Amino acid sequence: MTEAHVDSEDDDGTDSDGTDSTDSTDSAVDTVVEESTTVDTVADEPTAPPRRSLRTALIVGSAVVVALGGLCAAIAAQTYRDHRAADARALMVQAARQAAANLTTVDYTHAEADVQRILDSATGPFYDDFRARSAPFIDVVRKAESKSQGTVTEAGLESVNGDEGRVLVAVSVTTSTGGRLEPQPRYWRMRLTVTKNGDEAKVSKVDFVS
Repeated sequence: MTEAHVDSEDDDGTDSDGTDSTDSTDSAVDTVVEESTTVDTVADEPTAPPRRSLRTALIVGSAVVVALGGLCAAIAAQTYRDHRAADARALMVQAARQAAANLTTVDYTHAEADVQRILDSATGPFYDDFRARSAPFIDVVRKAESKSQGTVTEAGLESVNGDEGRVLVAVSVTTSTGGRLEPQPRYWRMRLTVTKNGDEAKVSKVDFVS
């Protein structure tokens, strides 16, 4: 019977050909661990954006912010100017309406107060002219025992030039003389030139139009 021959490691871990198998195995394991660690490290490192792209984005973003800030400031300034212009136009129309009502509302029982109210809403040439005629006007109203009541039916701004505007006003006027009421009201149309001075506006000229 033939005895089988089997190569085996010596008790000290050396192969039959004299090579230390333990050292070879340890070297292989170390190599695998080192390669695995290197791969993990490379995979974990974040990709940094290019510096030039980041700088460009910051510049563009800053430009957009500045542009938006300038646009908002321009819009706010324009809105403020629009509000101021609208307020000025409304003030002119209101002054014209009040002056037209004052001119057409006169009662002989308190004519002096009515005339003074007209003068308070007037300025410039119209003030000077009406003030010069106020005494004869009061005398005529008293002698005729005249009472008139004016009601503004329409008013609109015709034009504006700086602090001066022209306003068209339509007025319905009822009148009584010596206690007798006229059967029908009269309708007047006036063009009033209004001058704005600070926060108030007064009438500087009155023209009756057909």
